[in-house]
Amino acid sequence: MTMPTPTLRSKPIIHSDFPTLCDGLDYAATCDTGFNFYTGKGDLKTALPYRELRERAVDVAKRLVKFADKDARIGIAAVSSPEFAVLFFACQYAGLVPAPLPLPVTLGGRSSYERQLQRMAETGDFHALFTPASMESIMSSALNDTNVPVISFEDVLTLPQGDNLRPHGPDGLCYIQYSSGSSSSPKGILGTQFSVSSNCRGITRDGMQMKEDDRGTTWLPMYHDMGLIGFMIAPMMSQLTVDYLDPQDFTRRPMTWLQLISDHKGTLSYSPTFGYELCVRRWREDRELDLSSWRAAGIGGDMVRPEPLTEFAKTFGPMGFAEDAFKPSYGLAETTLAATFAPFGQGLLKHTIDMGRYERTSEAVEASDLTPDEQKRTFVACGTVLPDHAIEIRNFDGDVLGQKQVGQVFLKGPSVSPGYFRNKQATEASFSKDGWLNTGDLGYWLEDQLVVTGRFKDLILWHGRNIWPQDIEWAAQAAAPHRCGLACSFATGGAGDEKNIMLLLECRTRDPQLLDEIYTAVTAAIRLEVGVPVKLQLVPRGTMIITSSGKLSRARVKEKFVTGQIIDLLDETPMKIVKSDTV
Repeated sequence: MTMPTPTLRSKPIIHSDFPTLCDGLDYAATCDTGFNFYTGKGDLKTALPYRELRERAVDVAKRLVKFADKDARIGIAAVSSPEFAVLFFACQYAGLVPAPLPLPVTLGGRSSYERQLQRMAETGDFHALFTPASMESIMSSALNDTNVPVISFEDVLTLPQGDNLRPHGPDGLCYIQYSSGSSSSPKGILGTQFSVSSNCRGITRDGMQMKEDDRGTTWLPMYHDMGLIGFMIAPMMSQLTVDYLDPQDFTRRPMTWLQLISDHKGTLSYSPTFGYELCVRRWREDRELDLSSWRAAGIGGDMVRPEPLTEFAKTFGPMGFAEDAFKPSYGLAETTLAATFAPFGQGLLKHTIDMGRYERTSEAVEASDLTPDEQKRTFVACGTVLPDHAIEIRNFDGDVLGQKQVGQVFLKGPSVSPGYFRNKQATEASFSKDGWLNTGDLGYWLEDQLVVTGRFKDLILWHGRNIWPQDIEWAAQAAAPHRCGLACSFATGGAGDEKNIMLLLECRTRDPQLLDEIYTAVTAAIRLEVGVPVKLQLVPRGTMIITSSGKLSRARVKEKFVTGQIIDLLDETPMKIVKSDTV
């Protein structure tokens, strides 16, 4: 009977203090730890000790050296499987640059997926694309107009084998991480051996303060930086055992995530807020869980929403989950993964501000007893910056701002990417010559901790106010009297104050009476809580487009809307012009 790899390493822990990933895996292979892959029911499918991972990766690397020139890009379908891990590390030993690719279920329909994949292959100038046999047809269809060969994981093992390895040096590349696809042209973010090693060290030594008896558990996809770096590369670089659940299995059976933590005494696990929210919705009190071992329940990948997290702690507190185990953090793929971590034991440091004041002056002033409830907004602090890194909050003139003044978040440090692959224009727009990265996020300082308020490009400017689309979306979802899905808000039309503010809300019904009830309730709530004119349109389930990281792509939903590809359930016809009333 196959057993999962143990928690204890049998060798001293080394916190990612290696110049390259190959050096890290060479050491990890001397330990007893490794990766374990589970079914949706929590049964062990495959155990992959680091020693076996290295053996298999070296074998494949000798084939890849003959297959492609040094630094050639190899697209790899990033399934949560031993095969993906083997191929990714084989590229490291062969001196190739892997590009983990999102899967068809993530990008809103086959045609949309194929367009995105083709753009990635073209911008990355792929030498080949490796995929499971089950996905070979859709990958081949997507790349039909290119000369990029699509090769199954199984057929890679039949390539002729050479004798030599060609590992990356400390100054070499490591991977290309594609942006999550919120725009029409995904950008290839370069990860170097130096930047990745630096960030892994910051994560394991400083942010997570990893211990000898720690064990990771994850359902995060490998094509996103939280999954790839946070739960594959960084754990390997610190010899940590990780238990994996496929992301699709998680969405069907989220309790399996918690069951794995309970069964194997997991201590470290991360999720965007919606993952915790899904567990609360699906909890049926049909099993016994012991979550007392979970010392770091990380939150990242999207805005940290305190209400669902508080509900998670309330629901699973009786099973040993400690609310102060919550560990908000902030990061982005351009800085490899992590930039800030909340201190251990802090939990959710909440800051409720007066949004009316914020929208007028860009100051994060605490709400008072005189602040109307609809003007209050609670943010969560995302912690302090990693050692050897720096963050500045700047206004649009480039001036550095002080406490509780909202501006653009700039970041500098050894983890920052050198830029985007073969995209000089985008690189110059985001990365300064003196090493500062414009993250595109807005935030402020709460003493020494960063509070992130949203993406600058999503901000809606209306009559001198800064309107956050998330506020409109969350108000709509909370007010809907029947089960509704995702909401998406954005501005269309004229410039300045002539623009229209749209709100699309997915509904899981086509019953006219229920739709009318939803419309009436949501319009009333938006009028009360947001106080700006919003045009509401009820749309079918599955209308929204989700990025590879699980985020709502407002830009692509807006593009879909303005080109007449959105159906109005109150009209049942594709619409280019909104007929719904203004809230």
